[in-house]
Amino acid sequence: MYVAVRRYEGVTDSAEAGRLVNEGFLPLVREVPGFVAYYWVDAGGGVMLSTSIFQDRAGAEESIERAAQFVRDNLASLLPRPPQVTAGEVVASA
Repeated sequence: MYVAVRRYEGVTDSAEAGRLVNEGFLPLVREVPGFVAYYWVDAGGGVMLSTSIFQDRAGAEESIERAAQFVRDNLASLLPRPPQVTAGEVVASA
């Protein structure tokens, strides 16, 4: 499995960002081949995290591309800074 984590700082409205992700991005990411799970987390203090889990690297990479496009098209005013993106293979899980 592969995971992509995106950390957004400076979020201006976490509730609205969550609503838009839930209504608009979740349907897009679920379509990516190898999709396993997706989480959008309000970490407080203007920080939000997304975690995408896929069966393979290709799915994780496609989710990063789809997320970037979705943010540009729908969330730019709410997520004003580029995310810190970390992705990699799962080497242990429970």
